[in-house]
Amino acid sequence: MGMEIELKFLLPEYPEALIEAGELKVITRHSIDQTYLAIEDGQELRVRKVSDLDTGEVTYTHTFKDGKGISRQEIEYGISEGIYNQVIGMAKAIPLVKTRITGVWNGITVEIDLYTQLELSVLEVEFDSLEEAQSFQAPEWFGQDISEERKYSNKTVWRELQNK
Repeated sequence: MGMEIELKFLLPEYPEALIEAGELKVITRHSIDQTYLAIEDGQELRVRKVSDLDTGEVTYTHTFKDGKGISRQEIEYGISEGIYNQVIGMAKAIPLVKTRITGVWNGITVEIDLYTQLELSVLEVEFDSLEEAQSFQAPEWFGQDISEERKYSNKTVWRELQNK
């Protein structure tokens, strides 16, 4: 089981100027439909449909996460379109839809998530160690650190979407 160590920031505005100036180099752009199948006591089970906005390639994943905070255990693997559709059909849930822009800024890989169903933009940075994450100094343009704020977690946002 791998470890996911990440910091999450409330992105105040899309960094178009940094992209245009070449300071933030966009690597990939994906549309992600994310549906949770089970959530309990820091554990979550979800599926995703990931569409590459540049190539049109579509992949499907199944993920299990365990833990709370900036460091969690994670297992993720690919599944077939048929399995994904069967699971989604049984879940009868509204997927959380976001556009994910992956880029490199100052030698650091950043993931910007722009949520389609609500006004929310976040930026995530993954790290190899907890020490590296804890010593990271984010630039002002990343926005407020929301790594420990549950109201911004994908599973919380997804749950709220189910009640609309």
